[in-house]
Amino acid sequence: QVQLAESGGGLVQAGGSLRLSCAASGRTFSFYTLGWFRQAPGEEREFVASVNWSGTNTDCLDSVKGRFTISRDNTKNTVYLQMDSLKPEDTAVYYCAADQFLAAKRHSPSGVEYWGRGTLVTVSS
Repeated sequence: QVQLAESGGGLVQAGGSLRLSCAASGRTFSFYTLGWFRQAPGEEREFVASVNWSGTNTDCLDSVKGRFTISRDNTKNTVYLQMDSLKPEDTAVYYCAADQFLAAKRHSPSGVEYWGRGTLVTVSS
């Protein structure tokens, strides 16, 4: 059974940092693109960042560039999202995602193959 398990969410003040982790189990994701989406209350799920299978190519939402960094460790089947200079508008449930074509599905999250259950990030002003 494939599982993506997120951790690291919580409450932080504006300007603070959090590091999200997502551990994958049930299969190897070495050749999958891994990434993060987020969904704020009343909003649609939106792409945040992705990293290709080798870790050499990353992509991220314009509004988080320079603040968020995505990385992966294939030996641990884990993807990370380092979030710095957090803003109240970053408040959302953050979901880990895995798909061989994740970059092409950034605007069509309903087609993503695997999802985690999400972890809540709350940024207070």
